[in-house]
Amino acid sequence: MGTKIDPSTLQLKDQVVSINRVTKVVKGGKNLSFSALVVVGDENGTVGFGNGKAKEVPQAIRKAVESAKKNLIKITMKGTSIPHLVVGRFGSGKVLLKPATEGTGVIAGGPVRAVIQSVGIQNVLTKSLGSANPHNVVKATIDGLKQLRDAEGVARLRGKSVEEIMQR
Repeated sequence: MGTKIDPSTLQLKDQVVSINRVTKVVKGGKNLSFSALVVVGDENGTVGFGNGKAKEVPQAIRKAVESAKKNLIKITMKGTSIPHLVVGRFGSGKVLLKPATEGTGVIAGGPVRAVIQSVGIQNVLTKSLGSANPHNVVKATIDGLKQLRDAEGVARLRGKSVEEIMQR
């Protein structure tokens, strides 16, 4: 979990989640700039997000992509879905991520869909609860994905076999 992922070894695709026009009121008038939120992923279990701010939209997106490449994380997946139900939280934003059977597709709204597709998850049910702010929703989704664990990892952590963990 704590290891750095080298972005140069991956085929990363970026997806713009939101672009915001921001103004700063100064003595001489208003300074206009643009803020961009971007998600990058290799569609094979790796994802990252970043913010960028510049006078022009393309520069803001470029800065956001560079920022996103610096904080990539690896996600645990089970086939084309996720291993278990999880709720990610950030600020007042909550995102429910639920595994789905093959053929369900990605049932998700804007910012959550961008993150899920960048990771490469193809079958999942999601619900965004609380905040509708794209920044909080993206961070809550990433938090939920970070919480995912596979059966082998949990068994190793508890010092038991996978069969003992899977019994219910």
